[in-house]
Amino acid sequence: LQLNHSGHYSCRGQVDYWGWKESAPVTVTVHGVRLSGVSLWAQSPRGQVALGHHLVLSCAVAMGTGPLSSWHQGGSGAPLGTGPRLELDHVGDNDSGQYQCRDSVEETDPLNVTIL
Repeated sequence: LQLNHSGHYSCRGQVDYWGWKESAPVTVTVHGVRLSGVSLWAQSPRGQVALGHHLVLSCAVAMGTGPLSSWHQGGSGAPLGTGPRLELDHVGDNDSGQYQCRDSVEETDPLNVTIL
């Protein structure tokens, strides 16, 4: 069930050989639940990645309906990406630092990534 499933619903069926009947419409409203239990981890052990290699960060939510909207490094306002995974190919020295995933309300504790 998604938030966009809110709307008016009815059912229709054939009641005899010549006719169809439709039920009265009902209104369904889907409400969001605030995210909780947001966690962040790196694919590599201890968040250490060799220079030029591939870095994968994942963010998971224990409960809630809101999307994880953005990834940030070092508290920056500019997002690095969106969705539950952030993949960086060919990491460089400037990719070292703290990473967080956020939704509109919550953010994870920072995860420290070190480029070796």
